[in-house]
Formats: sequence, structure tokens, C-alpha cells
Amino acid sequence: MITGAILAGGLGTRLRAVVSDRPKVLAMVRGKPFLAYLLDQLMDGGIREVVLLTGYRGEQIHDVFGRRYRSIRLEYSQEESPLGTAGAIRLALPKIATDTVLMMNGDSYCAADLGRFQAFHRQQGGDASLMLTHVPDTSRFGKVETAPDGRVLRFLEKQDAGGEGWINAGLYLLSRGLIEEIPAGQAVSIEREMFPAWSRAGRLFGHSGGGSFLDIGTPESYIAAEEFFSRRAA
Repeated sequence: MITGAILAGGLGTRLRAVVSDRPKVLAMVRGKPFLAYLLDQLMDGGIREVVLLTGYRGEQIHDVFGRRYRSIRLEYSQEESPLGTAGAIRLALPKIATDTVLMMNGDSYCAADLGRFQAFHRQQGGDASLMLTHVPDTSRFGKVETAPDGRVLRFLEKQDAGGEGWINAGLYLLSRGLIEEIPAGQAVSIEREMFPAWSRAGRLFGHSGGGSFLDIGTPESYIAAEEFFSRRAA
């Protein structure tokens, strides 16, 4: 069994010009909240328990989605102050009963076979795996470099990246023991602090199984979301 966890507490400052009255995960795309697409993906991957890691205007998310979405039972872990992406999952740990967590960013979508991702994670025997997807220009996202066996070697920051390459697609499989190592009650970034540390320790693997990718973090990319999901529905 695996529990899903969605980062839904971002302030969405870059998106305020077009979505000013709600959290990013409630931004409407083709008539439904962006979060619904992520929950659909988790449900298709066999996930039936999901914790929403909320913060900014988190009560709105609860009002819209309640305690159940289709066949998924929803729990909420609400930050009182911003804890960062790692701090948020650490705070939610008491609400997670499984040994493995499938964590995903709440402002991006990556088409991927979650079953294959889980098989990769088990095969590598690592504590953490991240989904990678290939894009023609990595300068907006940063770049991930891996060894032939999939072990993550290093992360190139946005200013150092460029050209085609593999990027972090915002989908992570994490062991419970690894999450317990995150400092509790502190603001910690999983991307900037924990992933590099786990990579140096040889505990982080990258699965190059990601397909089409969308990030709604800017007004331009949010506008593109309509066409992105229209193509997927065709």
C-alpha cells in the first residue's frame, strides 16, 4: 500500500495576476480545479488514501473537496506557518500509515505510468526516487544528471542549466524512514536541501519515465493548461 501526498500550500505569488482569490491547486482548468487532475492520476495509479499538504487558504481546498474524491479518501495536514516542501511532508507524517509515500507537486502535472515508477523504486532498493521527464529547454526548471544505474549524481540550478535534458517532474516516492529524517517543525526544502543530501549519500534515484509535462506556476503556463488537457482528452 502507498499513500499519496500532494503539496497544496504554495502562495502562488507568480500566478496572482490571473488567479488571485484561491490556492493554485484550485485554479480552474477546463471547468474543474487543477487538483482534480492530480487526484485522477493518483486514483488511476491505484492510490486510495491521499493527504493534502495545505497552507495558504487551505480551508478553501477542504470546502471544495471535503473528505472524499471519487474512490479516494482525503486527509488534510494544514501548516500554521510555511514549512517548505520537506517540512510539509514531515508535518503530515502522523497522518500517513504506509511505509512508502507518493508525493507530488500541486502546481505541475507529468503524464507517467505510476505502476512502472513504483516497480523502479522497488527494484533500485533506494529510499527515494524521483520522476524525470525530458524537455527541450531546462533553463526554467534546472537539470538532473544521473548515473547509468539511475542514481542521481547532481542537480544543476536554473541559472546553470540550458538546452535539452532531464528535469525533476514533481513526482517522488519516499520511504517513511527517510521522511522521519527531515527536521520537524522547521522550514525545509525537499528540492534544495534534502534531495542534494540524499543524492550525496547515494540514496536517491531518478526514473526517466515521465511523459508530457505541465507547470502552472506562471500566468503563461497556466493559460497553456487548457490546451494541454484538451490534447490529453482527445
